[in-house]
Amino acid sequence: MRPAVSTFESAWAQASTAEGWLTEDQARVLWREARALGVEATVLEIGSYQGRSTIVLASAVAERDGRVVAVDPFVDGWKFGDPRTRARFEAHVSASGLDDVVELVADYSTAVRPGWTSPLDLLFIDGKHDVWTVRDDLRWATHVALDGPVLVHDCFSSVGVTLAVLAHVLPGSRLRYERRVGSLAVFRRGRPRASDRLRILSELPWWVRNLAVKVTLRLRLRRLTRALGHDSPYDPY
Repeated sequence: MRPAVSTFESAWAQASTAEGWLTEDQARVLWREARALGVEATVLEIGSYQGRSTIVLASAVAERDGRVVAVDPFVDGWKFGDPRTRARFEAHVSASGLDDVVELVADYSTAVRPGWTSPLDLLFIDGKHDVWTVRDDLRWATHVALDGPVLVHDCFSSVGVTLAVLAHVLPGSRLRYERRVGSLAVFRRGRPRASDRLRILSELPWWVRNLAVKVTLRLRLRRLTRALGHDSPYDPY
């Protein structure tokens, strides 16, 4: 067994040195869900960027000899990275002392999924946000243990992520919606009840509000943005 990372605060202190959009409250959800897993748990993360969420998850499972499989192609792009993004990811993971816990798969999640056969204990989805990719990423849930957590970032904020959830999860029989912290949605592997589906629908007003916030931000209508309860120059996440 590895030495324990004693607190979430110590893990977050290390993770927050990496740039990213995961908030502290959302990171705490990842920590608690991963910390509750059993011995030699396997966590699969789709979309790692510079390693903020990776470090939180890996810190949580390291004590019980767990591992985090980080799937990210590290493609160039103005928003999500440049040729140095993978180097920064690897540097942050190495600085946290978690090289032996994190396994990097530098490829598209949609390319990796068809050949994947191993069971998963936790799935964290924060990859490409178009509806087609997210729908495919949600299919990874078939490998998650019953009642295991499936965590989706930018849910009820991103158009693509939300439409994928409405198309794949709302009418489906594989995932139960539990709650959200900001845009981090918590699902569980298992057959949903009517109340679970209603909880998804109850988030739609918040989604519409977030879309309105994004429009006002792009139009630089800051006063209207603040009237919508958003006091930040960045999109809701």
